[in-house]
Amino acid sequence: VFQEFGTAECYFINGTEKVRFVMRYIYNRQQYLMFDSDVGHYVGFSPYGDVNAKRWNSDPAELEYRRAQVDTYCRHNYEIDAPFSVERR
Repeated sequence: VFQEFGTAECYFINGTEKVRFVMRYIYNRQQYLMFDSDVGHYVGFSPYGDVNAKRWNSDPAELEYRRAQVDTYCRHNYEIDAPFSVERR
């Protein structure tokens, strides 16, 4: 059985003052590719990940889309998620 999936994560520091978006690509429990909004581009962790990172990093539209995820995905959903995650102790 083979398994491939991606995860999108948002990290909030001091509310929405500092937000970090991370997209991870995993195959059989091994991370092979990652996008980090703090870095601003894709990073590969395997030969397959390196090939995809090079391809997606050469596409300005893809990079702009992922960099915008901080606002369109993370900050947009902060108001929905905050009562369940931030304010809960």
